[in-house]
Amino acid sequence: MTKLSVNINKIATLRNSRGGNTPNVVQFAKDVQEFGAQGVTIHPRPDERHIRYQDAYDLKPIVYTEYNIEGNPIPKFVDMVLDIKPTQVTLVPDAEDAITSNAGWDTIKHKDFLTDIIKEFKNNGIRTSIFLDPEVSQVDGALETGTDRIELYTEAFAHQYSLGNKKAIEPYVACALRCNEVGLGINAGHDLSLENIKFFKDNMPNLLEVSIGHALISESLYLGIENVVNMYLNKLK
Repeated sequence: MTKLSVNINKIATLRNSRGGNTPNVVQFAKDVQEFGAQGVTIHPRPDERHIRYQDAYDLKPIVYTEYNIEGNPIPKFVDMVLDIKPTQVTLVPDAEDAITSNAGWDTIKHKDFLTDIIKEFKNNGIRTSIFLDPEVSQVDGALETGTDRIELYTEAFAHQYSLGNKKAIEPYVACALRCNEVGLGINAGHDLSLENIKFFKDNMPNLLEVSIGHALISESLYLGIENVVNMYLNKLK
């Protein structure tokens, strides 16, 4: 079964919009794990507009499944990850002013930088993943960095699938097959939803984990969070 890691950034966004501590990010992380999610994902940004760096520390003792921290490895982020030592760190090349992640790494251009960062994380017992566009050449570049996994950026697939273009899965499948050949683990995320998750999972050989936040939280407004978590789990079997 592909693991479901719930990205809880949107819960922090809602909290921050009002001030105070409602909804409670820590309690929400506890709840989604109780409902069956196999991981919790956060993506703190430098301006802390949703998840705050303090949230990352507060979540550490209560995430008993898998704790995945995403972000651009600026010095402050690296220091935090090394201090917390989550299960996994996912490296994302987002700009400070980006609304959300919008591109994967150029693993060829940034090979030396990524190699050094990944070595440091792995020396501290932290599993590493690199956010990638669905290009086989970038998978090969990721392999050279020593990373444990890649996370495929799935916005293009999700958009095309919503238009009825199921062939949009093809570059992702090609990347997955290459990962299987060379021993890289495969994660995926961005705009995956109840509408497209089963098709994506069924066509991706050895998909280890999906990280889903915006769609899952939005769907939960209508259907309820416990119900939606279990709907994803059923589709990922």
